[in-house]
Amino acid sequence: MSVVVPPIKSQGIKTKLVPWINDVIQHSGLDLEHTNWIEPFFGTGVVGLNAPVGGYRYVGDTNPHIINFYNALLNGDVSALKMREYLYKESELLKSSEENGYAHYREVKNRFNKEHSSFDFIFLSRAGFNGMMRFNRKGEWNIPFCKKPNRFASAYITKICNQITSAQRIVLTNHWEFHNQNFIDTINRAKSGDLIYCDPPYFGRYVDYYNGWTEDDERALYEALSNTPAHFVLSTWHHNEFRENDMMSRYWNKFNVETREHFYHSGGHIENRHPMVEALVFNFDLHNTIRAVPQQLELDLEV
Repeated sequence: MSVVVPPIKSQGIKTKLVPWINDVIQHSGLDLEHTNWIEPFFGTGVVGLNAPVGGYRYVGDTNPHIINFYNALLNGDVSALKMREYLYKESELLKSSEENGYAHYREVKNRFNKEHSSFDFIFLSRAGFNGMMRFNRKGEWNIPFCKKPNRFASAYITKICNQITSAQRIVLTNHWEFHNQNFIDTINRAKSGDLIYCDPPYFGRYVDYYNGWTEDDERALYEALSNTPAHFVLSTWHHNEFRENDMMSRYWNKFNVETREHFYHSGGHIENRHPMVEALVFNFDLHNTIRAVPQQLELDLEV
C-alpha cells in the first residue's frame, strides 16, 4: 500500500509501521466500511490519515498546535498554496539571515511562541534539529535549529505542499473532529463497533510529548482500554538490545500481542540506527478473513 505521509515531522513517526497496523485492523472482524476511528494520541497523524475505516474520525491530542494545524486544514486556513507562499518567503529570509540562519529561526520560534501560527509550526517542525518536536514547561517550542540555512529548497517545499494536499483531501473526505483534550476524554467517546488506536508516549524512553508521560498515565490508559466496549489497537515498545519494557508484563501482556523489529533513526548516519522490537497490543482475536478497505480510502491512498 502507498502510505500518506503527513506534513508534520517528528521523531518516532509510524510511517513504516502503518502497513502492519492496518493488517491487524483488517483481520479484526469489524465491518470496516462502517467502523468509526477513535484516536486519543493523534501526533503527526500518519496512522489516522491511513486508517482503513469508512466511519467518522474522532481524534484528540494534548498538543494544541497539532490540533490547531489539522483544524486549519479542515476549515481551509491552511492550504498547499498558502504554505508554498509562506515557505518561499521564509526560506529566503533564512538563507540571508545572520548566524548562518539561526537568527531567523530564533525569530520564527519567538513569533510562534507568542502567536501559535500553524505556518510557523510547520516551519519549526521541519527546521528544528533532528526532526524533533519538544516544548518546555511553559508550552514553548524548545528545539534548536538544524543548522541548514538552505533547508527549504524548492523541491523540499514542493514535498511539504504535496503532503498538505494529500492530508487535506483525506480530512475533507470523511467526517473528522479534532479535539485538544486528554486521552481519557477521547477514549470515553468510543462505543461497541468502534476502533480505538493508541500510540502513547513510550514509557521509560525519551519522547517528544507535549505533557510528558508517567507510570500513572500508563496505568490510567490500561484501565480505560480494559473497560472500553470498543476494539482497540495499542502501539508500544516491547524490548530493545538493552532492556525490556516493564509495562508489557505489568499491563499489556493480558491482551493479544504481536511484535516486529523496527529501526529508529536519531540522526543521518547508519550508526544512529537503533533496533527496537515494537509491539501491537489488541483486545480481539484475529480473523482469517480480511475485511476490505473502504473504496474511498483506497482512492485517497493512491494519490
